[in-house]
Amino acid sequence: MEVVSALSYFTVFLTFIYLFVVGTFIRGWAKIPYFKWNESKPTTKVSILIAARNEEDKIGKTIDDILAQDYDKSLIELIIIDDHSTDETSAIISSYTSQGVQLIQLNEANALNSYKKKAIQTAIGQATGQLIITTDADCRMGKNWLKTIVNCYEANGHKMISSPVAYFEEKNLFENLQTLEFSYLIGLGASTIGNNNPSTCNGANLAYEREAFFAVGGFKGIDDLASGDDELLLHKMAALYEGKIGFLKNRDAIVYTHAKPNVKEFLQQRKRWASKTTRYKDKLVIALGLSIWLFNVSIIVNSILAVIFTDISLKFLLFQLICKLTIELIFLYDVTKFFKRKSLLFLLPLLNPMHIVYFVYIGLAGNSGKYNWKGRMVK
Repeated sequence: MEVVSALSYFTVFLTFIYLFVVGTFIRGWAKIPYFKWNESKPTTKVSILIAARNEEDKIGKTIDDILAQDYDKSLIELIIIDDHSTDETSAIISSYTSQGVQLIQLNEANALNSYKKKAIQTAIGQATGQLIITTDADCRMGKNWLKTIVNCYEANGHKMISSPVAYFEEKNLFENLQTLEFSYLIGLGASTIGNNNPSTCNGANLAYEREAFFAVGGFKGIDDLASGDDELLLHKMAALYEGKIGFLKNRDAIVYTHAKPNVKEFLQQRKRWASKTTRYKDKLVIALGLSIWLFNVSIIVNSILAVIFTDISLKFLLFQLICKLTIELIFLYDVTKFFKRKSLLFLLPLLNPMHIVYFVYIGLAGNSGKYNWKGRMVK
């Protein structure tokens, strides 16, 4: 019993760490002001880059949204890299060449572990825009998306701007749960930027200076990893340009994409995202990440012990669950308010226990072995 008691009190320590960490997220999100763009005419030439593989059912709509941007067309360069598609993706992109869309086709003879970084690096080498903006081939955006990003760039002089991404057009409960969880991830990334300690972003809506990309050495040092064209590049940028990383808190800057249709694809995606953590260099971020993972492990341990030692372990378990649910509700209230998805908060009690198990699993699976990405096994 003494061992069980000591273990239970250790879980309290982990719980307070978790409360502190999410508390910093709440503060970081609040520190980012809502950006209000002005009516000044933008003068920055931008290169929008999209790496696409087997996106024949979505790529056309993405291109249409970009071509419909309320922005001087002479200042837009849209480059799409076809990453060895086996469907009609390339043909669809080619049908837009008369409208200025540029197509690059990867023709790597040897297998790579990071096709996406190769695609982006190749496109940046040919790009002529001062500002590089990356998005995905399955994203949708409003007509003021580009104007808002550039307005923020010209007003604040950021070297890199992380902008919001959201899921939409959910078809079922599973996809709604993903939307809520994804909102947490986007809010988390924004909050670390707000706290001037950038740790995560999303390449589906990321902008950075072309010259800054070359100044940090591009993807050198991280080009052997399949993922990380966003997060690990962010770390390199933040190390060289302290205080020059921004998060664009404006609804016009949101790009929309779809949640994964099934558990298998969802887990493959999250394993890919988690694989980047092996390259984190900030020891504080690693320590905090490990403590959060241990916190979730401790909840599972307390759940098991509660069945055996009902009195003491059950009390600690309930304490952990209540603390976790409460602090996350406070954080997600403002984040979902920004995305206009507060109605999803009622799913948090359902998401919470599922997320605990999934988080522990991904922490292990994402840092070991290979995973499937776009029909290819990578690591």
